[in-house]
Amino acid sequence: MEDLVIRDADVVDGSGADAYRADVVIDAGRIVSIVKEAAAAGCQRPRATREIDAEGLVLSPGFIDMHAHSDLALLRDPDHSAKAAQGVTLEVLGQDGLSYAPVDDRTLEEVRRAITGWNGYGDDIDFDWRSVGGYLDRLDRGIAVNAAYLIPQGTVRALVVGWEDRAATPAELDRMRQLVAEGLEQGAVGLSSGLTYTPGMYARDAELTELCRVVGSYGGYYCPHHRSYGAGALEAYAEMVALTREAGCPLHLAHATMNFGVNKGRAPELLALLDRALEAGADITLDTYPYTPGCTTLAALLPSWASEGGPEEILARLTDPATAGRIRHGLEVTGSDGCHGVPVEWETIEISGVADPALGDFVGRTVQEAADLRGEAPWDTARRLLVRDRLGTTILQHVGHEENVRAIMRHRAHTGGSDGILRGSKPHPRAYGTFPRYLGHYVRELGVLTLEECVAHLTSRPAARLRLPDRGLVREGYRADLVLFDPRTVAPGATFAEPRRLPTGIPYVLVDGRFVIEDGRRTDALPGRSVRRTPL
Repeated sequence: MEDLVIRDADVVDGSGADAYRADVVIDAGRIVSIVKEAAAAGCQRPRATREIDAEGLVLSPGFIDMHAHSDLALLRDPDHSAKAAQGVTLEVLGQDGLSYAPVDDRTLEEVRRAITGWNGYGDDIDFDWRSVGGYLDRLDRGIAVNAAYLIPQGTVRALVVGWEDRAATPAELDRMRQLVAEGLEQGAVGLSSGLTYTPGMYARDAELTELCRVVGSYGGYYCPHHRSYGAGALEAYAEMVALTREAGCPLHLAHATMNFGVNKGRAPELLALLDRALEAGADITLDTYPYTPGCTTLAALLPSWASEGGPEEILARLTDPATAGRIRHGLEVTGSDGCHGVPVEWETIEISGVADPALGDFVGRTVQEAADLRGEAPWDTARRLLVRDRLGTTILQHVGHEENVRAIMRHRAHTGGSDGILRGSKPHPRAYGTFPRYLGHYVRELGVLTLEECVAHLTSRPAARLRLPDRGLVREGYRADLVLFDPRTVAPGATFAEPRRLPTGIPYVLVDGRFVIEDGRRTDALPGRSVRRTPL
């Protein structure tokens, strides 16, 4: 008798091959047997201490969220239904160049302040680590789903160089290389950057290339939020392709979108650029979320010069009338590099969350709407929010294009990533709905991808990028990170109006053979652990 048999499932195994009917047997956290329907004819079917009748359900590998911001949420919230209920069994953390390891006491405080809008300040977290390995060990105490970690280049730069806009000295570059190597040795899967966020954006290409050489030598990959998703987006993509080719490092493009009015309908140009690089031998993948709006912090829109020195310096500049006037000119007239080189359109900036509950009336309104209610200019409203909320305000940016979203998700290098920020009163619904939206809206309703194609995008492709030898496929001997969903009903519950609603049509999710979702409800199991870099 084995632990569990999932009987009569329609197996979509993650390879892209056609579905087949089978009984799948799980024991000790792994898939030990797959008995296809045809092979079972006339034979005794496998039995177990527990059986699940999966008639009408699809069994697939667990979904891998290639771009997650659950760095503190996994520690804060053992339930973590936002991801578990979607069928996510592995998240990749440490994104956009800013996270909580490696740090010292000074840098930790600075980073906590800088990304309060992403993860909260962390008053409820015991930050009892400073190294990458220490953070991964903390995850290993038990979390809802598995997690991998990217070394955040901005955090490394803050630790070594600080928050100044200058080139690193040779000694500082050596120290950053050492920190990246140590993080990879301790289990990180690669390096991330946020090249429109401080202080990572102050790194020149030569500096990034040297860090990527280290990453490539360990078999990791580089995951940049590159220098522009608006004006100059194609040039920014090309910059990352060239940089990683020179460094000999695989490239994974984070939330690979083409946004703002200047890029409407231009996804084919991006895909042609990537195809030329792939045909020339480049190792490139990318991720996207299946929505048009983006999500970030209000402070991220500021010009890079206004963000130099860190959070306290930003606040000082905002409270000085003359300097605030320069910031406004950069945002509204010339186009801030923080806003991707495009003059800000306040009617597209929706306030999704605030750190100070007293500012809750702003949530759900655009900056333009909030300003109109107060009879003032949008900049005055934005400036007040930034100062009173001490840079903790999160926003949605309604600047995407559906035709670009669909074109990019069809590409052979595409994987899925939620970019889900779980904080705020009205977060982006992608945090709760990305994976069922792919399966329900883009597969069942629109037919943009077949079911088999889509599952491969969400499972085996990301597992291959992460170099995971026993995840991402339904195969004998593989870990039992599995999802059972109803292809006729799977859909996100989350909407922009109600972004925290859980999905429908996903009754079972297993992480390492243990149910985290059972009969559509979250169990109390915490089987997740850190997934560390596979040595070369």
